[in-house]
Amino acid sequence: MLAEIYRGYIACLNAQDWPNLGTFVHDTLRYNERALTLDDYRDMLRKDYREIPDLFFDIRLLIEEAPRIACRLRFECTPAGVFLGLHVDGKRVVFFENVIYEFRDGKIDNVWSVIDKAAIEAQL
Repeated sequence: MLAEIYRGYIACLNAQDWPNLGTFVHDTLRYNERALTLDDYRDMLRKDYREIPDLFFDIRLLIEEAPRIACRLRFECTPAGVFLGLHVDGKRVVFFENVIYEFRDGKIDNVWSVIDKAAIEAQL
């Protein structure tokens, strides 16, 4: 059940379907222990797409244990300028994000995310 919702969420991100983000995410949530509103979260994602125009969330591993989803996402993209404090400047890089989502009432309520910055550094 949660896996289906999560796949819908990833499809929403990949389509940049911002008006429908609230279908998958609560009006308030926590992201790496920071309190955010849905609008804050949407703005953060929009910023990611501005910095990485070819951003695509590719699910490589998905584990469901309600009320949580653990996922390993793969990215192969060309961040423009500085990304995570690194001067990528349009170079194509491959990296992974390990992320855990906690759901409440069928929507994302809590997110813990770790991006493999060392993998990007090794490619620069």
